[in-house]
Amino acid sequence: MAGQEDLVQQEIHQDWTNWKLIELITSSIKKIVDFLNSFDMSCSRFMTLNEKLKALEWRIEYIKAQVTKGETLT
Repeated sequence: MAGQEDLVQQEIHQDWTNWKLIELITSSIKKIVDFLNSFDMSCSRFMTLNEKLKALEWRIEYIKAQVTKGETLT
């Protein structure tokens, strides 16, 4: 009888250990997913800013060309 109780206690202990490990892994995965989502949002913002900067650079080049063209005409 005592041997059976020891076996049950070992199984309970092993289940508890497995549960704690599963919780740790689950928590770690959630943290990684949160980080990746945040990183994705940051990358999206940077892409938007990059597109706006490219548009501004194009406008500056266009204005420079217009000014240069105006200077050569006068």
